[in-house]
Amino acid sequence: MKCLLTFTVAVTMTMFVMAQETTAKIEKVESSDYSAPPVTMTAEKPPVLMPVPSSGMSVGDAWNYGGWIMWVLAVGSIFGVALALYLLWTLRTNQIAPHQQLHALLGAIGNDDLAAVRRLCEERATPLALITLAALDHLRHSPNADPILLRADMEAAGARQAEAIQGQTQWLLDLSVIAPMLGLLGTVLGMLKAFGSVATDIASAKPVVLAAGVSQAIVTTIFGLLVAIPAMIAYAYFRRRASRQITTLEAGATSLAVAFSSRLKK
Repeated sequence: MKCLLTFTVAVTMTMFVMAQETTAKIEKVESSDYSAPPVTMTAEKPPVLMPVPSSGMSVGDAWNYGGWIMWVLAVGSIFGVALALYLLWTLRTNQIAPHQQLHALLGAIGNDDLAAVRRLCEERATPLALITLAALDHLRHSPNADPILLRADMEAAGARQAEAIQGQTQWLLDLSVIAPMLGLLGTVLGMLKAFGSVATDIASAKPVVLAAGVSQAIVTTIFGLLVAIPAMIAYAYFRRRASRQITTLEAGATSLAVAFSSRLKK
């Protein structure tokens, strides 16, 4: 019992000493001059926006990207403009069936002066004059020809002239069809160049070569359409204009056929 009491007292004294040491350490920490470094708040700077380079493409750059197809399209556009100006000059009543020439021919036929009729036709070889010459050639071989056969020869000559007049406008239609096909060819070649650089070696494929191929594909298509669309518009306009002139020519040829038939019936 005495030993147990002695052990209890020893444990109690030990715990008391440890409590005093712990208290002393806490007081030392609280009394120490410890200060944390001040935290400073700084406002973040807004990001600096770098200027974006312009993505516009000049005509010279587009021409270089297009390659040799651009030269073919340029020749086609020049041909289309020249043909439009030519049709604008030729598809006129004064060039196909002039009123003055028609009246002069009707007067010479009424006077039974076939030599004057031929001279008027040779002085100005309009489509109306060429139809009249076909009638004169028929009368030269058959002075007393049947008016029906004479009219048939004049109708055949008129059909040839109408086909020639209408056929001039077909060049514009051909150009409007060929130009987009050339643009499509440039598209295929450009894509072949672009993907060919990737297919060779993906790691060593240069973005410049890839961009050049894609640019050629786009540029040639655009220029092909720029040539084809005006050509198609011009074709639609001149086709209607040619149809009106053919109608005028047919009316004049009919008047001449009636005049020749009246002469044969005398």
